[in-house]
Amino acid sequence: MTLQERIQHQFASSILVSQEAVANLAGTIELAGIRLAQSLLSDGKILCCGNGGSATQAEHFSSELVNRYERERPGLPAIALTTDSAALTSIANDYRYDEVFAKQVRAFGHAPDCLLVYTTSGNSGSILSAVTAAHDRDMAVIALSGRDGGALAPLLRATDVEIRVPCSSTARVQETHLIITHCLCDLIDQQLFGDLE
Repeated sequence: MTLQERIQHQFASSILVSQEAVANLAGTIELAGIRLAQSLLSDGKILCCGNGGSATQAEHFSSELVNRYERERPGLPAIALTTDSAALTSIANDYRYDEVFAKQVRAFGHAPDCLLVYTTSGNSGSILSAVTAAHDRDMAVIALSGRDGGALAPLLRATDVEIRVPCSSTARVQETHLIITHCLCDLIDQQLFGDLE
């Protein structure tokens, strides 16, 4: 396979996973968008987290809400739990890494807030602990996951929403999570502020 053929293969694989996602997940994405908007309309905020590339997804989402997505509008309350290096390193050092997001959820979260988690495997201990902490605080959870959902799937409650991209490639899952993130931002804006003029 030539280098250009490898490039073409990457694009074709990404497109295929995205097409399967829109065919199978549109209703679930809609439900997640409704839940997130309801949280904001009830004076709640959105806490979000992930590890590695998924951490950047969480930060991307929060920046789109706090600043703007595709329209001028007031900032919306979203906090990426991945950005406070002093909090993250002190929690990891004094307790264990699995608690880095959970302790922040317990400090900042309460109903009607939502926790938005990103995980390609569904097995990250820090994400599982964050979900448990959110449930302890009566928060709804929106989970963007991949593969078979991992240990996260059975941990979720009936009131939570899992948007699972059933693909074994981390890269493809993360690419699809980005499109889903933009869909959620668009759905939130549309519900809170109406159609773009």
